[in-house]
Amino acid sequence: MTEFGFNDGNGPFDDELDRALRDELGGGFDDEPFDFEAKLREMLTEDAGSVAPGQAPYSAIVRRGQAAQRRRAAAMGIGLATLVALPGAAYAVNVQWSPDPGVSARPGASSKSPATSPAPTTPAKPTPVPSGAAGPATPGQLADGITLERASEALTACLDYNKAHRIQGSPMNQDLGKAADYRIILALRTTGDDNAPGDGIGVVAVKDTPKTRLICSEKGGVGSGLNTSIGEDNDPNRGAVAPDINASKLYKQTILSSGSWKLPYRWGSIGTIESGVARVTVSYGGATVEAALDHGYFAATGILTQSVSRTPHIKGYDADGKLVYDSDSDTGYDQAVS
Repeated sequence: MTEFGFNDGNGPFDDELDRALRDELGGGFDDEPFDFEAKLREMLTEDAGSVAPGQAPYSAIVRRGQAAQRRRAAAMGIGLATLVALPGAAYAVNVQWSPDPGVSARPGASSKSPATSPAPTTPAKPTPVPSGAAGPATPGQLADGITLERASEALTACLDYNKAHRIQGSPMNQDLGKAADYRIILALRTTGDDNAPGDGIGVVAVKDTPKTRLICSEKGGVGSGLNTSIGEDNDPNRGAVAPDINASKLYKQTILSSGSWKLPYRWGSIGTIESGVARVTVSYGGATVEAALDHGYFAATGILTQSVSRTPHIKGYDADGKLVYDSDSDTGYDQAVS
């Protein structure tokens, strides 16, 4: 630290200057030591209390802030105008921005909302009315690639055949209804014979009210060979399994001038079952197949590869595997293919 002094004792001028400073700073002319530094500190301390900061220039600050805001807004407007002029502004044509209700528009943006076209209203589609028959319980009941739609078409052709050939006053003069009333339990390819040449589609369909079973064939869109059974079977001797007495239409080729089977031959077997029956097997031409159980009916189908003289052998079992029906023991069942 540098020390300050006013008299180094080297001459009369120094003594005169020292006395002048003493007088100015409040000192006397005596020979008492004079501490200049202490006096200076005392004076600075006295003046410090009188120094107060001036009031903040609030109005000037506000004016400067507003001016800066205007400069920024002007710069933004120039930037937006430049953006619209750029080739890339084509994107703005395809994008429409609409502020949510109650949200202020963006600075510099137009307050007018872009026009929007009302969304096209699609007329409600009417509930489709079922036109075809219901499907069977298992896929295997539709054999030979026959679809449910195709089977329903064949059934419709059979019902149309019935309407065209009803005889007034005959028990057969009964309206069998429409395809949508039925459930198909078996559909298969049929092989023509000398009496009905040409292959076609065989259909077995059932309905609950009135209880009806229908067997028919369709060839070229025309139904034929219609066989129906209407009403409950109240035979007290009927067993737990009851093979249909007209099922021969599905498993026999009877009218052949050559006297031999046209092989391979698609066959079918149907009948009714009681509620306690859990399994039915059908053996024909040396092969045994599991029948499908479908709402109180059994339906089986297979391929015959050899001529036969014996009708399908049918067995039924309960849930415990106990044999409850054997067609060999059924005196009402025709055992021979005639």
